[in-house]
Amino acid sequence: MSKPSSYYAVIFTSIRTEGDEGYAEMAERMEQLAKQQAGFIGMESARDVLGITISYWDTLENIRAWKQQADHLMAQQFGREKWYSRYTVRVCKVEHEYAFPHHEL
Repeated sequence: MSKPSSYYAVIFTSIRTEGDEGYAEMAERMEQLAKQQAGFIGMESARDVLGITISYWDTLENIRAWKQQADHLMAQQFGREKWYSRYTVRVCKVEHEYAFPHHEL
């Protein structure tokens, strides 16, 4: 899939609580579900002490639809109740990108 000339990044940074409590399974489920959503372009993530997940979308409307998707709403609730001690979500417009070597998300 080719990316539009500009697109949006949702940057989710988090600090986890101790233990898994179903987190890994839900994270995998959310990634697979996100890939099925309209406007989804790609995703990258890393975790050490700070977790960073960045998902890429074609429009703000598709980001809002993903935020309100029923299974994602449930995952958000579990996140607040048991998986995260804190998190921040940032939505940014990406106007230009380059990489070495050239790659697609």
